[in-house]
Amino acid sequence: MKEIAKRVLIGITGSISAYKTPLLVRELIKNGIEVRVAMTPTATRFVSPLTLENLTRHPVAVDMFDERIQNDGSWHVHLSHWCDAMLIAPCSATTLAKLSSGNCDNTVTALAMSLPEKTPLLVSPAMDTEMWLHPATQRNVRSIEQDGALVIEPEEGELASGLYGPGRLPEIDALTSHVLKLLNRMELISQNEEMMRTVDAALQQPVYDLQEGVDHDAFDAELELQHLKESLPISEQLRGRVVLITAGPTREKIDDVRYISNHSSGKMGYALAEIARDAGAEVVLISGPVDLPEPDGIRFESVESAQEMLQAVQVHWTDADVGIFAAAVADYTPVAPANGKIKKSDEEVEFVLKKTADILAWAGENKGNKAVIGFALEAENGLENAKAKLEKKNADMIVLNMVNQPQSGFGGDHNTITLVGKHGEQSFDPMMKTQCARLILAAAGELLGSSKST
Repeated sequence: MKEIAKRVLIGITGSISAYKTPLLVRELIKNGIEVRVAMTPTATRFVSPLTLENLTRHPVAVDMFDERIQNDGSWHVHLSHWCDAMLIAPCSATTLAKLSSGNCDNTVTALAMSLPEKTPLLVSPAMDTEMWLHPATQRNVRSIEQDGALVIEPEEGELASGLYGPGRLPEIDALTSHVLKLLNRMELISQNEEMMRTVDAALQQPVYDLQEGVDHDAFDAELELQHLKESLPISEQLRGRVVLITAGPTREKIDDVRYISNHSSGKMGYALAEIARDAGAEVVLISGPVDLPEPDGIRFESVESAQEMLQAVQVHWTDADVGIFAAAVADYTPVAPANGKIKKSDEEVEFVLKKTADILAWAGENKGNKAVIGFALEAENGLENAKAKLEKKNADMIVLNMVNQPQSGFGGDHNTITLVGKHGEQSFDPMMKTQCARLILAAAGELLGSSKST
């Protein structure tokens, strides 16, 4: 299989938000990506090329005729073919106009115009609100999107002008997430295409030996074909299936301004939803409150409390083929939440709590032929507790992670998981949550395949 794409070209243009790009470059490098940088001359007024050269260990392309970047006389062609994706961040209004019209009079636009057809271009505009909302800018955005560019919408917030509105460059973790998701999607597509080429080649092989009338040869051929089907990527196992996923925390109301919740970021569930979608599944994502953008191309439902999440699951359960319950549902909720705001006083305040709805248990009781996958976050006796949960909740698999281990649990982009099933368990080293999602979905595909065969 082709290895995951790991080479990204960053273009920086003249915007005050260019000061963020060294942090973006550093974060991408921390995620194992090799980065090269090109800058417009105006961009150098906001961030030093020397800083970026020290971070990337490569010359920064500013002057199109800089001898350090020349490569057989066609540096821009070689560099644009070197990268697996290009991100222009920040992208000024001027650069948007140049990309729209095909004007390549600087290093950034020359590289963007030289990208091979299948190399994606990400564009993250950043400018003042009036410039962003101007009809010419919006027209240019639509134009480059029609040409195939992927535009990251600017965020709303306080701007360098002192005004408030849309136009801010997204934060570093958001930009990094966009790049990593794109590269992971490219890897999945590449692996699927390679696998299908292998399948096509195998099916086109001569089968003269099957005509020889020898029973064991026919049996071997059938066994090989079955093995070939079972080795298909997760897209073939999940294609056309309905995958229901819960994600994020729930909030249990104390009063109108306070609630019981936890630190779940929702990243694991959202990664599962996006990769299942890319694998050809019809995805239903039921999410508690998180600071993540709603994924495209799925059925999305936002909820607050555990009871609301259970009701949403019940609505969609009939159509589902598999349920993956990645949400961190609060275990308890106040019996009598207050209206308004409870005033602070010197006296102690007592609350009576009751257990929340057990969504995984409900799914296990009502699963029929569906596959049910739950999660377990444990502090101690993890494997023992996960096995007990597997049995008690009538689940088919439990994804175990430990709260007291590095790169595990809530918040971060990595996780350390153990897949616990009825026939054993398998532990994995720390990895990106997107990679964890692929392992979980591959296991879900196997569960669906085994249920179909029986």
